[in-house]
Amino acid sequence: MNEKSILITGCSSGIGYDAAHGLRARGWRVFASCRKPEDCARLHAEGFDSPLIDYADSASIAAGLAEVLDATGGRLDALFNNGAYACPGLVEDLPTDALRTIFETNFFGWHDLSRRVIPIMRAQGHGRIVQCSSVLGIITLPWRGAYNSTKFAVEGLSDTLRIEMAGSGIHVALIEPGPVTSKIRQNAIPHFERWIDWEKSPRADDYRAGLQKRLYQDSGPDTFELPASAVTRKLIHAVEARRPRARYYVTTPTYLMGILKRLLPTRALDWVLSRA
Repeated sequence: MNEKSILITGCSSGIGYDAAHGLRARGWRVFASCRKPEDCARLHAEGFDSPLIDYADSASIAAGLAEVLDATGGRLDALFNNGAYACPGLVEDLPTDALRTIFETNFFGWHDLSRRVIPIMRAQGHGRIVQCSSVLGIITLPWRGAYNSTKFAVEGLSDTLRIEMAGSGIHVALIEPGPVTSKIRQNAIPHFERWIDWEKSPRADDYRAGLQKRLYQDSGPDTFELPASAVTRKLIHAVEARRPRARYYVTTPTYLMGILKRLLPTRALDWVLSRA
């Protein structure tokens, strides 16, 4: 029971998948959760405990965490909230129900799981809650209004929680990646097709010339893109360091945008971001 345990969400691919392997290699007992049963089965075959957790389903959150606690004797050293998706499109074309839906997964589910974990960590006298935010929780980019909004919400909630947990032994940290190799773009396509009636948009030509190509054409890695292991390295520090940082930047764009956000007036920053 001295083995350290961590629950990581969104482990089917990308950041979560790499984090699960990276933490296991360091001796952690990793509970690599996924939203789909077939992904859980694949991770089980790779030797992981893989509880089914769908952030949009509170019952699955409760059941998945109960599975973890049953396996650890009621303890959990760390939680990495990571599972999320994007719904690209212009804000004016984004139905309010699309926002409600993405917030269920990218924000409310994180809050639900974190609230369930906090009493466990408080009782044992220690714990780490690490949130996978984004450079888009620092600045905004056009076409990403739904995702931007959820990440800004995660930033605000996490900053508040970090202050409130002071002295409890529970540390809260944010990881803020820029472009990282993952399937988030491919996974965004069904949400775009479900919610965005782009052909009726007054900016249909802009969709056709820009977003359509980005979503459906493989143009290779983004500029400054790093592998998911770059996030795992920061996660390791966040869960193992005696004094974890409040924030961990990942990729050159995050560092650059953090500097520009502090230095530039809003109008000048808007000009830069509109051309990104």
